[in-house]
Order: sequence, then C-alpha cells, then structure tokens
Amino acid sequence: MKTAMASNRRAPQLGAALVAALTSALLAFAPAAPAHAAARKAAPAAAVKTVKKAHTAAKAAKPAKTKAVKKTGGGIVAHLRSGVSGTPAAIKAHQHRLAARPTVRVSEASALPRAYTPMELSASAAYVFDLGTHEVLLHRNEDAVLPIASITKLMTGLVLAEANLPLGEYITIMPEDVDTLKGSSSRLAVGATLTRLELMHLALMSSENRAAHALGRTYPGGLAYFVHQMNARAMMLGMKDTHYVEPTGLSSANRSSAQDLATLVAEAARYPLLRYLTTSPGYEVAVGERVLQYGNTNRLVHDPDWDITLQKTGYISEAGRCLVMLTRVAGRQLVMVLLDSRSKHSRIADAERVRQWVEEQHPAHAATAAFYPG
Repeated sequence: MKTAMASNRRAPQLGAALVAALTSALLAFAPAAPAHAAARKAAPAAAVKTVKKAHTAAKAAKPAKTKAVKKTGGGIVAHLRSGVSGTPAAIKAHQHRLAARPTVRVSEASALPRAYTPMELSASAAYVFDLGTHEVLLHRNEDAVLPIASITKLMTGLVLAEANLPLGEYITIMPEDVDTLKGSSSRLAVGATLTRLELMHLALMSSENRAAHALGRTYPGGLAYFVHQMNARAMMLGMKDTHYVEPTGLSSANRSSAQDLATLVAEAARYPLLRYLTTSPGYEVAVGERVLQYGNTNRLVHDPDWDITLQKTGYISEAGRCLVMLTRVAGRQLVMVLLDSRSKHSRIADAERVRQWVEEQHPAHAATAAFYPG
C-alpha cells in the first residue's frame, strides 16, 4: 500500500499557483461569443499545458474575480439577490420550512400538474432561462421540490471553488468514503491518493461518489461543516427550495427545485475552473501503478452541435434522470434544467427537443452578449 501511494505522488503541492494558471489559461483561450463547439476544443488542451507549468511555479497568485451580473430584472437575477443570511439559526429555520413541504418522489412525479410546455417532455420538472434577456422560455413544475441526485455535486464544486483550498494537496480515499447507502461501485479503492484537483475533476465530470465524499470530508471543519457551507451558500443565493444532507447526491434527502438549480448553474458558471471540469470530455488519472480512464457522464459534451459552457448530470432511483446545463443555442445563453426524466435516452431527447424548439421559435433577435466566455 505504501508503495502504491508513493508512486501516486506525482507532483509537489500546486496551491494557488495552479488555480491562477488554470483560471488565466481558460480565460485566455476561451473564444469570443458567439462561440462554436469546435472552437472550444482548443481551450482545454492549451489550458492543460499551462497548468502543467504551474506544477513547478514558486510564486503563488490568486485568481482574478469575475464580475457578477449587473442587470436588473426578474427571474434568476432577482433570485440571486433574494438570498438571506447563512447563519446557523437562519439555516435551521430554513430547514424547518422545507420540512413542511413534502418532497415529490419519482412515483408521484407523473401526477404533478403539467404546466404549459410547447413540446412533449419526459422530464417531470423543467426550466429554461435566457441569461441575456432574463426571459423564462419554458417552465414545468419549476417550484416542485424533488430529489436531485448528483446535481448536488455542482454545489460541492462551488463551495470548494470559493474556498481557495490548495488544489495540489493530496487526499486519500478512506473507508468512510465508500457508499453504504446505495452500494454504488467505484474504481477508486480505499487507500488511493489523488490531488484535490483530480478528485474535483472526477466528481464533476464522471460523478465519482467517493471523490465527492472525500472532498467534503477533508474540508476544513470536517464533513458536517462542509454540508453546512453548502446549505449556507444555497441560502445566500436565494435557493429557498434547496436542502443538502451530504455532498454526493446519493441521499434522496438532497432536494431542490428546477428554478433553484437554474440559479445554481448561473452562479457556478462564473468560475472558469468549474466550467472546465464539468465539460471536460475525458481524463486519465494515475492511481498507484494503474492509469484509470474516465469519461463525462453527459454525452452531449462530445457532440459538435452543442456548445456547452457548464453541465452536470444526476441519477438515483428516487430522482430519475436529471440534467442541468448552461449552453448557447440560437444566439442565446440558456440555463436548461431537466429533472426526473425516465431514462438516459429520454433525458438527452428532452434537451434536443428544447434546443430545436428554441432554434425554430425563439432565436435571438440580435447577438446576445455572453456573461461567460466559452
């Protein structure tokens, strides 16, 4: 075990220099709007080269902060500004309010009232929002509180991105990171040691549950405090239908609404690190003497017809198939949330239907300024 762990230690602590290098590289190579999916493929490769140089960088630097959306109006912008204090007392009161609202289970979702949608959708809840114009283009049961499965990991990533922890710090998978709730499998064996950045990559791209749990467990203050920070951040964003109990999404007690998750997508997309990790098509990681190949759980990132800035998928039996994305369609920057689709295929089919409908019925009248490059 010691030999395997030692051989996995491939680089010195990366620290803030890696964060700065990755941020600057992603910003530098992100094409100007409107971007085409083919143009975006050059960004990760160039960014990775810059990141590798940071392994030997001696000088630490903090990433530049991106500016928040300035425009006023309804929808997500108002939602982002309606957040309340994230104090323990406020969070406790918020939990009591949520407890009074029963979670809709998959078996009950089909009985939800079918709000107006212009096409047939498998998803029980849907929300499509234009970040440029603040228009809600499509909505269905957007305030229904549902289990959200691994969409949870987007908040896990947001809390970590904002904590500015050393991304090159090594973290070892422990027995407590093994899933005893659903019995899901993992190729990360107990004792495997990876950097925080590698674990974030696997959690956000491949939805690796042990990676996500280890990231929460090793957060300063421990797992319980990390979950507290997840809920506090949700409250600050005004996500009033949202509550987390753990960082992976394996628990059906992690719940939210489509409108709340649209807010989370808009906020997470402000971070170049999260945009890059969630849309990475694949990643190799050395664990001991083995090299493991991971892929993205969303096959749309491989499709040249899609221009995706940020995404996350999720699935547990209680939540159905879930998908959230920030994507450019017909000149618009759209936040797309689809919850509780019946299958992987129907989840993708729903996204394709929405895209086609926007292209045919709601193209941008003029070039819409992008809030986020990529």
